[in-house]
Amino acid sequence: MKLTMFKSKLHQMKVTEANLQYEGSITIDQDLLDAANLLPYEKVQVLNITNGSRLETYTIPGERGSRVCCMNGAAARLTQVGDRIIVISYAEMTPEEAKQHKPRTVVVDENNDPKSILDYSQPLTTFDLESGLMG
Repeated sequence: MKLTMFKSKLHQMKVTEANLQYEGSITIDQDLLDAANLLPYEKVQVLNITNGSRLETYTIPGERGSRVCCMNGAAARLTQVGDRIIVISYAEMTPEEAKQHKPRTVVVDENNDPKSILDYSQPLTTFDLESGLMG
């Protein structure tokens, strides 16, 4: 059996651009992708804090240091420049891998500069996968 677990996220990203004519995806500064352990072309879910929309797409690396967050293609219709979003990825793993998994959250400021990186250092060894309760 495989479980789908939260892998990493960029929290409170500010959308800096929208490009309806691009074929799809979300362009994110490569420095931010690296900080959040996200790979180019990795599938992500985008949660729009501003308007409540949710969508799935994949990442495209943007220029390092640019702090770009550009919604491309159809996603540009669901998101406006200035909206705050969460970009989240998931990973499939066995229950044994899940018990040792340590997800990462990168919280950014209003300029998309990282202000904190949260590595969840407590693995789920005290988590009861059957009951869903912390032990």
